[in-house]
Amino acid sequence: MNSELTATFAIARRELESYFATATGWLTLTGFLMITGFFFVLTLNDYSNYVMQASVSPYGGEGATVDEALVPGLFGNWSVVLLLVIPGISMRIFSEDLRQRTFELLLSSPVSSGAIVAGKFLGALGFVGVMFAATLYQPAVLYALAKPDPGVLWGSYAAMAALATCCLGVGMLASAYTANQMVAFILSFSSLLLLYLLGWVGEMAGGGPLAAVGEASMLSHLDQVGKGLLHTEDVVYFLGFIGLCLFATQQRVESFRWR
Repeated sequence: MNSELTATFAIARRELESYFATATGWLTLTGFLMITGFFFVLTLNDYSNYVMQASVSPYGGEGATVDEALVPGLFGNWSVVLLLVIPGISMRIFSEDLRQRTFELLLSSPVSSGAIVAGKFLGALGFVGVMFAATLYQPAVLYALAKPDPGVLWGSYAAMAALATCCLGVGMLASAYTANQMVAFILSFSSLLLLYLLGWVGEMAGGGPLAAVGEASMLSHLDQVGKGLLHTEDVVYFLGFIGLCLFATQQRVESFRWR
């Protein structure tokens, strides 16, 4: 058991370090910070204009709060950015090893398929954690300018972390099926976009069988978390979704041993 944990963390460390050993990792981190920073400044500017207009309008001002008018818009943009960025992070997890034919060496080592999958997943998740940590200047600025509700602000962060983790699971699974990183990117992005759109299908259906389709979308489970509310069905969904992706990836990796 201890040897499995040691192997898992060794693989995770190697995976995390590999992101900072290549220009791709740094470019991804820089691009994420630039895009989220741009949306942050843009959202602040829109909110500032909204408050100024509301202050001089006899019909304005209602609902002009940071928690209702700024935070949701800010993290709504994040969700779109993550759909593009996470496939770029995950596309190399297995594809790079398959392309360089180093995956056979990993499989020949006395490490289980589960440890390999868990290690690579944790390493990539660590890189996502670094990306998120690099954006903490944004809540610092919000606290300096206003008083956002901690539940709403950090709940939104938690929602984006859950979304990023689910996207990473899908991307890792796609990466295990091809040695071509671009193919892995397209597969994961297409799958995530479909899951994204399912939420809109459920909303437009209004009721009936199609409304249940929306429950398969990650976005339909992010709303309450973003408000600082933690419901059992949302926790079960995210844990189940991630667990399913990890299990499917483990089965894919295990299949290589029988070739």
